[in-house]
Amino acid sequence: MPVASSDELARSVIRRSALNSHTDVRSTHSAPVDSRDPETPSRVVVLASGSGTLFQALADAATGDFPACIAALVTDRDCEAEARAQRAGIECVRVTPRSYSDRAAWNHALTSVVDSYRPDLVVTAGFMRILGPEFLAAFPGKIVNSHPALLPAFPGAHAVRDALSYGVRVTGTTIHIVDEGVDTGPVLAQEAVTVGTDDSESSLHERIKAVERRLLVEVVAALVTRGVIIDGRKALIP
Repeated sequence: MPVASSDELARSVIRRSALNSHTDVRSTHSAPVDSRDPETPSRVVVLASGSGTLFQALADAATGDFPACIAALVTDRDCEAEARAQRAGIECVRVTPRSYSDRAAWNHALTSVVDSYRPDLVVTAGFMRILGPEFLAAFPGKIVNSHPALLPAFPGAHAVRDALSYGVRVTGTTIHIVDEGVDTGPVLAQEAVTVGTDDSESSLHERIKAVERRLLVEVVAALVTRGVIIDGRKALIP
């Protein structure tokens, strides 16, 4: 299955964007929508930029008795995650920023592509781009990110390196709702990982990723079956 470009999907996106997206994600500021057949798996779109190990964990889980299917992988560059999607038979689309005149145009294209898959949940799994206002508005409360640190400590792209440099004894992983900030959204789940005295950035990151993969699968399953209630800074999966 070849990787499609966003331009190749343009007509398809326009045709499909009129379809309504259903969500099990609930918040205190909007009523829950749940017109989806309970026997039909929820649709998850994954965004990735790198090796795709988190994507792989979700794809592997979705082959079994899992309440969600991976509708598509969307990337911003040539990456190993695309090869993983091809091997799994999952549709993959690349939306490359350099193909667009500015960040807003790229965000618009990304929003259109993701929306065309009618996702119940969007997961950013090692996606190294900041999502713009249009994207956030299109999927309010439905975007989940996995971060390799115990937020609010060590946000940003170098969380593992920063934790080692600071000398903390414990770090970990956080699954959170994505908002307009960088790793600032309401926390859904966290799990600690002890920092060893002889840890390198690579060895520590590998142990964090092992926890991260399991926790992300657990949180996605819980979200699509039970939803989430967001009240300010607090997010509760009932």
